[in-house]
Amino acid sequence: MSWDVSGNPEEFLAAAGGFLYADPVRNTVLLTVTETLRVRGVHVYGDLDPSFGWWRSGTGEVRGAFVHTPPRAVQLSPMPEPAVRELVEVLPDEVTGLGAEAAVGQTFAAAWEHRTGRAGEVQLRERLYRLERLEAPRVPGEARLATSDDRRLLLAWLAAFREDAGLPHGVNPAVTDDKLDYGGYLLWVDGEPVSLAGRTRVVAGMARVAPVYTPLERRRLGYGGAVTAAATRAALDAGAREVVLFTDLANPTTNSLYPRLGYRPVADVLQFAFRGGS
Repeated sequence: MSWDVSGNPEEFLAAAGGFLYADPVRNTVLLTVTETLRVRGVHVYGDLDPSFGWWRSGTGEVRGAFVHTPPRAVQLSPMPEPAVRELVEVLPDEVTGLGAEAAVGQTFAAAWEHRTGRAGEVQLRERLYRLERLEAPRVPGEARLATSDDRRLLLAWLAAFREDAGLPHGVNPAVTDDKLDYGGYLLWVDGEPVSLAGRTRVVAGMARVAPVYTPLERRRLGYGGAVTAAATRAALDAGAREVVLFTDLANPTTNSLYPRLGYRPVADVLQFAFRGGS
């Protein structure tokens, strides 16, 4: 039982792709981040080199994986407890955070604190949803694809989204441009743009809707649900068999909205930040 680590997304997919593709819904973040790195280059998220890891059981079967684009949090797949505990010995002390399903994340955080003295503080509690059957609401306006002419508006709204959500790190223009290049942003227009939804590339038959943002003065008018449904439809039209999204468990609006659109819960996910230590 051991971890292998690489800086090459192609090598990672050659080794761990079968494991990730077997459950693209629960591995959505690892798959979509790796695909962006593969297509746009390993420094699309920043100047620091990314790393990719996969864990083999005693039989040689891959049963766990991670993707790390520093200084962002390490993102973990579902994995057995022995893999989690071994990973704590593999990752560098400079790791700033972690994203993982609840049980895996809690196990890692406890072992990480024991090893480094750095406690894991939960920054965000999320729920992963997958689409069962799309139920689009009737809302004034219509969706249109965002273009490069909308870039300034997108950057402003994406910055506001990150501020509202309390997310670390600023807007990455390179990632914004990447999404624009493959048609990954939709705007809901009711006289003027009133809401935004993004979607990832389709990977292993799966796409994720993210982010969704409506300016404060346009909220509670149904625009967020309408643009989410439009982005979901766009993902299906692009070939996705599975469409997923995350919600903040502290946000009762989205956690009641997305089930009405036809999404069903899959798993709870925790985002940790690591504090303290020597």
